[in-house]
Order: sequence, then structure tokens, then C-alpha cells
Amino acid sequence: MQDETSISLLKEKISKNFKLNERDNEIIDEVLSHDLNYDRINVITKLIIDTRLDKSSLIAFLCYQLYKVYKQDGEALEAKLNEEERAMVEDYKTIKDINQLTLSEEIEDIRRMFLVMSNDMRVVIIKLCGIYYDISKLNLPLDENEWHFVKQVEDIHVPLAERLGLDKLKQNLYDNVIRLEHPSEYNRLKNTIESKREENEEQLKITKQKIQSILDDLKINGEIVCRIKHVSSIFNKLHNKRLTLDQIYDILAMRVIVDTVEECYAVLGRIHAIYKPMTGRVKDYIANPKPNGYKSLHTTIIVENQHPLEVQIRTKEMHRESEFGGVCAHWLYKEKKDKKSDFDNRLTWFRQTIENAKSMSNEDFIETLKSDLYDGVIIVQTPKGRVIEFPEGATAIDFAYAIHTDIGNSCVGAKINGVLKPITTQLCNGDIVEILTSSHSKGPSRDWLKYVRTSGARGKIKAFFKSELKEDNIKLGKTMLTQAIQDKGFTTSQLLTEKYNNEILKRYNMDSVDELCSSIGSGSMTAGQVASRYINLYNNDNATLPKVESVVHLKRNKDGVLVDGDSGMLVRFAGCCNPIEGDDIIGYISRGRGVTVHRKNCSNLRYLESERLIDAQWQVKEGATFSAIIKVIAEKAENNLVKLTNLITSLKINIKGFDAKDVGDSFICTLRIEVKNKDELNNAIKSIRNLKNVNEVYRSERW
Repeated sequence: MQDETSISLLKEKISKNFKLNERDNEIIDEVLSHDLNYDRINVITKLIIDTRLDKSSLIAFLCYQLYKVYKQDGEALEAKLNEEERAMVEDYKTIKDINQLTLSEEIEDIRRMFLVMSNDMRVVIIKLCGIYYDISKLNLPLDENEWHFVKQVEDIHVPLAERLGLDKLKQNLYDNVIRLEHPSEYNRLKNTIESKREENEEQLKITKQKIQSILDDLKINGEIVCRIKHVSSIFNKLHNKRLTLDQIYDILAMRVIVDTVEECYAVLGRIHAIYKPMTGRVKDYIANPKPNGYKSLHTTIIVENQHPLEVQIRTKEMHRESEFGGVCAHWLYKEKKDKKSDFDNRLTWFRQTIENAKSMSNEDFIETLKSDLYDGVIIVQTPKGRVIEFPEGATAIDFAYAIHTDIGNSCVGAKINGVLKPITTQLCNGDIVEILTSSHSKGPSRDWLKYVRTSGARGKIKAFFKSELKEDNIKLGKTMLTQAIQDKGFTTSQLLTEKYNNEILKRYNMDSVDELCSSIGSGSMTAGQVASRYINLYNNDNATLPKVESVVHLKRNKDGVLVDGDSGMLVRFAGCCNPIEGDDIIGYISRGRGVTVHRKNCSNLRYLESERLIDAQWQVKEGATFSAIIKVIAEKAENNLVKLTNLITSLKINIKGFDAKDVGDSFICTLRIEVKNKDELNNAIKSIRNLKNVNEVYRSERW
């Protein structure tokens, strides 16, 4: 059971930040009376409070935590929830915790997350809070699944948090990515910041007093907040802009929060009267907001210690959007309006992504999402002044479909800044674009798919061909699928059964086999990919499990093939954990593939059927070798790589693969080596660790 004092403190924190009634208290008491992951609940509850989400968000989150572990108790508690809270719990059930998923399921989970956005954005914000908790608990060395998770956080969740305007959560997520991917540089930057903390805090105190005097003189009721820049932000500037630490002028920053825009400009003028601003470092994001809607005045001034300090001046409304997220702040503080706000217009990207998530395959969706999230952003206007946001590289075709589907389908050209241009022309920031259409247009060309950059345009072009040529696509798709099945040595009568059809349609989120064939015929999916999924289902149903004794004894025969003792049954090593002699191991009886041997601490074991796990023991003849991967992180120095390879050669260890890359002041070297057993591997790691300038060495399952 949980510690009573800790639970009491959590309840106190909740009561302090939410107005609770008797029912709310009963629900919270019921959840916290169970033995749950209290640390996770405490951290995410704090993030819910910091992000200024409402009471319903917290209640639904807590009920779902109970449901995950005690399903019956959770379902019983749901009866006490109101309709809004029950709907949120159902959404939580749709997108699972990251540590419950296999690698392939993770992509499906991200797709579902975007579908949930159309129901309730709050669920997705709390999902991101949970992902922050998961990554914050990881420590090196990581296994293959954990590295994959870190990469997904970097590619998907960090830029998604930025798109949502959740700046603080984005920084916390990215700090952990840098901590795990670049540990040496992360620690160096963190230590540098910490070493100057006392000096920096003293300077912030002096400047804060002077700015407070300005507010008092102007009779402005404002708030002044100080902060020191996140490690990940400094890391990004060092690498993306090729700067040195001395060239980063906003490590220290001060925020001045006032009531009106007029007061922002008045404070800026008075600050410049007493402090010298740095040339080129005064930025007006109120008159010219950032693409994600961020508004503020920025100026970098030279303060008493002759170091730069950035001052950000904004209104309370601007601060809410910056701190708590554009989506969240809009939902919390919006008033009833007849017209759409600027923020509503900026949600176009999310609406398009959600729309496409419903029709795309998992593979297409994740690739499109990565492209859309990671691209830079440009702002383009219609002749009437409507502002639309696009990823860098977007063309006039993207613009046409952003205006309306019919405009896109009938467009024949474009006027860009008054000059006639082809519709494939890439747009630039600030362009004014007018689309030319024709009633005689036959519709989009398949070649347009090579030029569009937005998922919205891509989805609408594909939808046109699916709709306009649906019958032809169905016939073509059926022919292609039949051919692919026959090429793989099967017949349609074996594979296209009602059982397998239902499983495949569920996998691709489709309603009928005709829709599946239409997608193949239109080029949205490949016939070979679909045929392979049918064949996997067939093989799983028809393969028999090999007969094995209670223990697998690993042995090499004269051909060097791994077998189970003298039985002759083939055994293979799992690629996810690469066991070597000396590791604690376990076997998994698989259909049609003999026995797969894993390390006992392999994270993938939790996804396997426990009744098919079997003991395994080493019985390998002398001379057998195994493949192992090690990562070396070292400071850049002359002949480092030569010394490393010479050392490994001197240990009489063969190098089977080698990769090295620079990361700031360090380099990361990945080696695939051939060793006899775990002792030889540990000896190699110990020897490398003793080399000069080497910071870290560890065994890895990830190349």
C-alpha cells in the first residue's frame, strides 16, 4: 500500500488547486485507497495543475489509473462520473501507456492519439504528461525498445507539444531526450549553468529591482518572473546555429507580465532608457507573432556584470498561451464569440491531420506526421489578407487545397505576388497567392503527389482518385492482390476468408474488402504488404509448436548451426537483445521457427505468452563466438579512433561493424564486435573505459 503521509500530501495539493465537492472527494479517496503507481500519479497530477487543466481532467485521469490495474473497481467507479468525465476515460482507454506497447503498436497508438484530439484535447495533453514521466525514469544503458521510445519522443511528441503551445512540457521532454542521447554534453552544460547559478541569481535580483521601479513609476500593476534557460534549448542553439556558449545571449531571461499591449511598449521604452540594448536583438512578436501564435516583446540588454540578459514583455493573456499552451489556454479562457479567433485559424493543421488519420494506413500516417511536425513554417496570404500557415517547401497546390477541396481539384495555375506561376511553384514566407481555376479541369494529376508537402493536400488528392476512379481501383486492386498472393505461393481461397478479412480490415481501419482493394488500386497501399499480412495470419493459425523438453540446451553442430542438444531442433538468438554466452537466458517456443533465445532481462519478454517460455542453458563448444554491440562516448581528440581500434585489436577481438559521428565536442562510436562470452565483452568494456578522453562505454542492443 502507499505511504499514508504521501497520499495525504497529494490530497492536500489537489484540494488546494481544485474546488472539490463531496462526490469528488469520494472518487479521489477510492482511487488512492488502492495500491497503484503513486509516483506516476503524483508527477502527472502536478503537471495537470501546472498546465491549468480543469477538475474533470484530473478526475478522469485518476479513474483511468484505477481501471488499468483494478479493472472491475475502475468500472464500478465510472458509474459516479458525469458524462464528460466518462467520455474522457473512454478516450484514455483508446490510447494506452507507452510501456504497454510493442514497437508496431506504438505507431497505431500515435494515430489513435490524433483521433482522440477530435474528441477532447485535454486527454492528449495528459498523455504527453505521461510520456514525460516515462522518459524521465529512463537511465543509460537503454535496450532496443527504450531507444526506440526515446526516438519517438524526439520525432513526434516534442514537436507535437510545441505545436500545441505547451512550451514548458516540450522543454522537459526534450531535456530528457538530450540527457539520454548526448549524456556527456548534457552534463557539461548542466554543470556550467550550475557553476554560475549564484552569480546569475544575484544579477537577476539587481535587474528585477530596477524593472520593478519602472513599473512603479509608470503606475503599472505587473509581475516579474526570472528564469534560466533549459539545457535542451542551449544544446539546440549550439548545434543548429553553430554557436559557442558565449554567443547565446538568452541563458538568463526575465519576463515582465502586464495588463495591456500599450503597457508592454511603455515598459520596453523605459528599459532601453536605463540599459543598452544589443543591436539586432530587439524583436516584436506582438506585431509579428511566431507561426505557433506566440506573442511577446523581446530585447537583450547588457546588465551590470557586462553580460547579456533577455527581457520578455507580454500581457497576461499572452503569458497564459505561452505557459499553458495555445490549445489549453484557448479552451480555458475563451469567451463566446461570433467570429473565429486567430487561434481557431491556426488549428487548421490539427484538423487536417485528424482528418487524414482516419483514412491513412499506419505507415503512411507516421511518415506524413514526422514530415509535417519537423518542417519549418511559412506564412502565406490570400489577396483578401487571410493568413494561412504551411510547412517549408509547400507549393501553390497545397495552398489551393487549404482554401477548399474544390479549388484544389480544379486549379490550373497561380498568381504569386501578382505574377503568373506554375501550380508546382514553392511558396515563400509572406507570399500573396491567388489560385486560378477552370471548370474544364479534369481534376488533379497523380504527379501532384510529388510536389505537395501538407498531409491535407495529399489526402484530398488521394481521395479524389479513390472516389472518381473507385470502380477501376477496386478491379485493379483485386487483380494486384490476387497476383501478389499467388507470387508468394498461396491461393486466394486459403487467405481471403471471412476471419482473416475481418482482422485485416480492423488493422487498416476499413469497412469492406472493396475499400481495401480500392486503396491498393489507387496506390495508397502495396499489394505485397497486404498479402504478407494475410500470410502471417494464415501461418500463425496453421503452424505447429515444436516439441521440446523442459530445458533447451544450446549447442553447435558441425556446420556451426545452433541446435537443442542432440535433438537437432533449430534454435535462434533474438535480435532484440543479442544474448551471448554468460548471459542469463530463457527460450520462447515460436510457431514455425523453433525456439528463440532471449536474455532474461529482455524488455520484449513482457509481450510474449508466458506459457510458451522455457528454461535455457548454455552448452556451447569451445571456439563459438557471438555478436555484441558497444557504444563509446568520448571527447574529440587526435587519434582517439585509432587508439580505440588498436586497443580492440590488441585484445584479439574482431570488429564486425563500425560507425562514428560527431556530436558537439564529443563523438559517439558504435562497434559490433565478435566475442567468445560475457567475460570477454566485460573485459573489453573495462579496457576501453580506461582510455584517455573516454567518458562512457556500455553494451547496447541498438546499432
